[in-house]
Amino acid sequence: MKKTIFVLTIFLVCSTGQLLAQHAATYLTAEPPENKTMKHEETEFYTPVPPEVKGVANFETPPPDAIILFDGKNLDKWVSSANGGAAQWTVSNGVLTVKNHAGAIRTKQSFGDCQLHIEWRTPTPAKGDGQGRGNSGIFLQSQYELQVLDSYKAETYSNGQAGSIYKQYPPLANACLPPGQWQSYDIFYKAPVFHKDGSLENPASITVVQNGILVQNNAAIKGKTLYVGHPWYEAHGMLPLELQDHGNPVSYRNIWIREIK
Repeated sequence: MKKTIFVLTIFLVCSTGQLLAQHAATYLTAEPPENKTMKHEETEFYTPVPPEVKGVANFETPPPDAIILFDGKNLDKWVSSANGGAAQWTVSNGVLTVKNHAGAIRTKQSFGDCQLHIEWRTPTPAKGDGQGRGNSGIFLQSQYELQVLDSYKAETYSNGQAGSIYKQYPPLANACLPPGQWQSYDIFYKAPVFHKDGSLENPASITVVQNGILVQNNAAIKGKTLYVGHPWYEAHGMLPLELQDHGNPVSYRNIWIREIK
């Protein structure tokens, strides 16, 4: 019996070590050379397809300690990501809408660990298909994208639909409401931690609730969001929140954030 237990223990230790090594290997801290020759299709997959679950949007009032990033009045908390100048998106009737070709916008303030609430709406009538249908994105620390997309009764690759950590994790469920309806994301984000030499100590992680439905459950982010190639980490500190201009008039409102220290 003791010999059996000893052999089993060795097996478990070795197996665990191999799993940890494989797990650690998924977090790259330098861009892999194959990225330069890869095609975007190589990091897209269409199955399994997340099940459709009807949710109810959460239009939550900001708590007392929240930093209001957009209250429907102006873009005072935002700048152009391209040049740091005034953000050029449209503000009308309490709503912030992507202005085509104006470029991404980012917050003036930088953040790390946080709780983020944001409400979004894709255009109606819906136009286009796949990634051309109501596309935008929320970039935590300007690096890691939570996809915004009209995925209601619409097909695209699973790790690119709404609620996905783009090109990394598909959502646990498709909780999208029809185009033209306001939807909510409640995001709980833990920033990556780096050693002094720039190597990764702990990856970023994210939990996302879309319209009251859990769509990301403490997912360990594999690295910066890329359209082509495998994600990898580059050491950084606190960075701004960024919203993407993907050429679609996606709208946002009621954006607030709580710093977690």
